[in-house]
Amino acid sequence: MSRELILVIAAYLLGSVPTGLLLARMVGGVDIRTTGSGNIGATNVSRTLGWKVGVLTLVGDCLKGMIPVLLAGHFGFTEGWLALTGLAAFSGHVYTIFLRFKGGKGVATALGVFLAFAPMAALCAVALFALILWRWRYVSLASVSTAAAMPLLVAMIDRRGLIFLTSIAIATIVIWKHRDNIQRLKDGTESKFKG
Repeated sequence: MSRELILVIAAYLLGSVPTGLLLARMVGGVDIRTTGSGNIGATNVSRTLGWKVGVLTLVGDCLKGMIPVLLAGHFGFTEGWLALTGLAAFSGHVYTIFLRFKGGKGVATALGVFLAFAPMAALCAVALFALILWRWRYVSLASVSTAAAMPLLVAMIDRRGLIFLTSIAIATIVIWKHRDNIQRLKDGTESKFKG
């Protein structure tokens, strides 16, 4: 087995580690899947256990995406293997093997992947996310809008074809995972961020 394939598998397994679930159990003794929205991501953890645990979840989920891609870059992997490594880490979070392939929505892990792939595009996306969150106070709206913008940012700033295609795939999955949030935004029943 090639080292590239080994890293892709390791990226998926690292991405599969349910950071929010583990932190919620350690800090609050709760199963985060049974509280709030039931999601294992940073937003639900923050609403349930406070912003400090939420930030830890965010950082942990982000690192799951960033570390494998940085390692792939360090080992001089081709663009194709870089893209596949990032997609594997992201997919691990969204479809974690440890929770019967039911994971989070992937925003923080996608951020980590793109901070390693295309840091300037990722930082522009963070600024866009913060602006939308500040203006409308919906994490879901900021997440979906940023996901939709990410391929355009990658195309304008990074300009690597396979990374661009990966950004489209990741954006599509992030938006799909937010379909219930999108419906609540349409209905006017989505919860606002109170931080």
